[in-house]
Amino acid sequence: MSQYLTDKVIIVTGAGSGFGKLISEKCAAGGAKVVGVDINADSLNEVIDGLRAAGYEGTAHVADVTDMAQVKAAARHALDTFGAIDVLVNNAGVMPLAYFADHERAWEKWHKAIDINIKGVVNGISAVYDQMIEQGRGQVVNISSIYGNGGTEGSGVYSATKAAVTTISDSLRVEAQGKIKVTTIKPTGVLGTNLASWVVNETAIMGLVGHKGLQFAENVSNLENGSLRPEQMDVDSVEYWLINPDDLANAVVHVIDQPWGINLSDVTVRASGENYVY
Repeated sequence: MSQYLTDKVIIVTGAGSGFGKLISEKCAAGGAKVVGVDINADSLNEVIDGLRAAGYEGTAHVADVTDMAQVKAAARHALDTFGAIDVLVNNAGVMPLAYFADHERAWEKWHKAIDINIKGVVNGISAVYDQMIEQGRGQVVNISSIYGNGGTEGSGVYSATKAAVTTISDSLRVEAQGKIKVTTIKPTGVLGTNLASWVVNETAIMGLVGHKGLQFAENVSNLENGSLRPEQMDVDSVEYWLINPDDLANAVVHVIDQPWGINLSDVTVRASGENYVY
């Protein structure tokens, strides 16, 4: 049962699909007032309409997170609708994994990733900062990644954007300590979202598993043919192999569902039996 979500006004970027959709639904079910932000109007409206149909509170605002004016307009919409901004979840992001040898077919996605993954976070913070300071409290939750822990083969640009998210979070936490809580969430590999649609070279993921590459490839093959061992699919087993979108969304809701005096500042969400080396 939620203890601290009730009536919190929560802006979620990228709310029209993937993690953002799940985070929005779970926060609303816990009693929060959700302001969904996404560039895709149809999918966003479908999510918010679903919240309202279930009896929850939510509102939609279409915006491109790379455009400061649009993000500020989304923040104004939250204030006009609910009168406060308690939490911002900077969730919108893309994952253009590719080797530098792939530059001719990767550079456009790399540039967009820099805009979405870095500028989108900066824009979001800028749009809510003054209001949170005026209120005397607030929380910014930034979705980073274990890829941000270091560069690997095939992840250079993506890793750089997620390292930037972590650094931005750390700086904001120092500057606004005691006024704005800042949480950095670092998920490991997650299947079942639309992040994979941005991958340029599918073999680039192997850089993250390093010397565990053969074991990872075997587990992927077993996943695809349905032969993973039961323990690897059991979330209550230390052999649980791969987190799913629901696992990550639950972790994000957990860091929000805390008293104002407690800040879970850095959270890495892992499967206990994963094959990643970072």
